[in-house]
Amino acid sequence: MQVIENDLIKEKVYIEKLKSGLTVMFIPRKGTNKKYITFATNYGSMDNRFIVPGEEEITEVPDGVAHFLEHKLFEQENGHNSLDVLSSLGVNANAYTTNNHTAYLYECTNNFYEALDEFMNYVQSPYFTDENVEKEKGIINQEIGMYDDQPDWKVYLNALDSLYVNNKVKLDPAGTVESVSKINKEILYKCYNNFYKLSNMAIVVVGDFEKEEIFNEINKRIIKNEDTTIAKKVVDKEPDKINKKEIYEKMDVNIPLFILGIKDKIENNNSLNNSKLQIKKHIAIDIILDILVGNSSALFNKLYDEGLIFSEFTSIYEYARDYSHILIQNQSFEYKNVIKEIKNSIEFLKKNGINEDEFERMKKKNYGMYVKEFENIADLGNNFMESYFKGVNPFDFIDESQNIDKQYVESVLREIFIEDKMTLSVVANK
Repeated sequence: MQVIENDLIKEKVYIEKLKSGLTVMFIPRKGTNKKYITFATNYGSMDNRFIVPGEEEITEVPDGVAHFLEHKLFEQENGHNSLDVLSSLGVNANAYTTNNHTAYLYECTNNFYEALDEFMNYVQSPYFTDENVEKEKGIINQEIGMYDDQPDWKVYLNALDSLYVNNKVKLDPAGTVESVSKINKEILYKCYNNFYKLSNMAIVVVGDFEKEEIFNEINKRIIKNEDTTIAKKVVDKEPDKINKKEIYEKMDVNIPLFILGIKDKIENNNSLNNSKLQIKKHIAIDIILDILVGNSSALFNKLYDEGLIFSEFTSIYEYARDYSHILIQNQSFEYKNVIKEIKNSIEFLKKNGINEDEFERMKKKNYGMYVKEFENIADLGNNFMESYFKGVNPFDFIDESQNIDKQYVESVLREIFIEDKMTLSVVANK
């Protein structure tokens, strides 16, 4: 059993790879009543092209299969819906699909092991029929339509489309009405059988448990799965250039929404080779974004005082093994002027450097933010699951945020915040 711990925040994680191939991570929380578990597979919405073990040809499935699987696993052969069963036990259960992984989860104070019986059974026991697949298509199409009507979602997807030429990260995880119509039970079983193998999955548990007990309880609920060969994902080569400089969408909004996107080079993502370097870059970008458009930044206050913006910026750095980008979002009637001001501020920082006092202040702020992420058990569990599939250790954020220096942050600013890699996505009124 591997133990990872951080002395600064007094946290530790026990990690064990079971004989079945399943990786289990346990984060002890003595004295807490809440318990949280997430069970996930390293299979997400991007993974629609793969090579099945023993085959040479590429298998391509419709967009939205990973999300469809997430919906269908709750329905069991005995006629029960596992989500209803878990709810009847008083646990708060859910699931979600990202670009990279699909996760099933629940949080509770009581009946944890009773819920664990149902939880681990339905994730390992798919039941698809022609009838229940067709029925689900209507439900998912309603969900697609609902999201298509949301300006925030549309401006986000369009931003990704403007950044990427080939990478599937720009696809809606739910797919389209057309792609969903092509999904059948054979496709679902094929994707499930190739990616829902325990050697491709992980469990994270957070709560007041004895470590030997929780590992044993999970292990005895494993359904025998000796095949550990995983389908090889096929990723289209992504060029360094952006796809589109600007993209506009007309929707019913009071104030235009915009996202300034910045594309990072995929080879700059060092998580495959050096997880600490990847985290160090992540911290640097968080600091830059706070200095640039944070609610205490000179630019934010200037734009707000002049009436060019009416709320705080939302800024985020998103990355995985196959993509890496920065998104800066807000609303403004004068969005072109706002974008111009942001770009001018970037060039000013590049030319004049980052103020030492401001750097130290933002460094401390981000350290506090990283520490706070360990307070909520659900956030903690999800964070460790996401980081596991990215190949990084969340504890490293605590250590690296203490050690990062201004010179490195300025080098990241010069390397990534480049005009040629910037795009603009706008959703404005019809």
